Amino acid sequence: MNLAFAFSVPTPVVQRNFWNKMFLSDPMLKRNCFTKKIFQISATVSANPSQDAVLNLENVKHRVLNTIQDTKRGLATSSQQRSDIEEVLVELEKYGAGTSIDMQKLDGTWRLQYTSASDVLILFESAERLPFLQVGQVYQKFECQDQTDRGVVRNIVKWSVSNLLEDQEGCTLCVTAKFSIVSPRNIYLQFEEAAIQDINISPELQALLAPAILPRSFLNLQILQFIRTFKAQFPLTSQTNRQTVGGLYYLSYLDGNMLLGRAATGGVFVFTRSQPIF
Repeated sequence: MNLAFAFSVPTPVVQRNFWNKMFLSDPMLKRNCFTKKIFQISATVSANPSQDAVLNLENVKHRVLNTIQDTKRGLATSSQQRSDIEEVLVELEKYGAGTSIDMQKLDGTWRLQYTSASDVLILFESAERLPFLQVGQVYQKFECQDQTDRGVVRNIVKWSVSNLLEDQEGCTLCVTAKFSIVSPRNIYLQFEEAAIQDINISPELQALLAPAILPRSFLNLQILQFIRTFKAQFPLTSQTNRQTVGGLYYLSYLDGNMLLGRAATGGVFVFTRSQPIF
């Protein structure tokens, strides 16, 4: 604000008091001013339809997160909850219909918030039934920053075994696949390998292998280093023709902080943007 201009045209106190009295004493003038203000606000809102669309979109995204809350990532849902979730997901998917996949937005790490896919829910069910098994965060990591029609996706599951590995993130299961765009919203996944890596043993097991009260020998240290750097890789191929396994994956909605996907084999996935994990 130009201070010189502001102080060069002062509003007389007497004139300001006069208009204050007129406004308060004349209900018709007061009502007209209020009506005019409301009209101006309405005109401003209607003149910015794009802003309305953004607000509506954010409201739907908030409803998605609110609806899937407390479902244990899809494990604890009733039939009515699944119906409500599907309804709001379909509503959100309308905002992305007909648009092509933005590879720049897709690139990065996404954390799973909800799924109805049986091959993922069985992991959560196993952790519920087996007290020693822990399943931590599940991610999808897309690597396609400088690509236009292809890239790499890694499905990452953090898991652990009580008393042997660190809680929640004692070990990492990583399933890697190449993908290519086959339509504006469909990608084809060609799975290549699964790997068990990033093993972090628990302090109890570490103390057993190399007790702190005893001098750590070269063999002790070699064992610990071997465990930390251990990586087991398994190729994913069809048993019939030895070709890699593949399938379609429909990215039904994508923006800067939310991703919805539907697998051809059934199941929906809701992800939110996450910090890089490696």
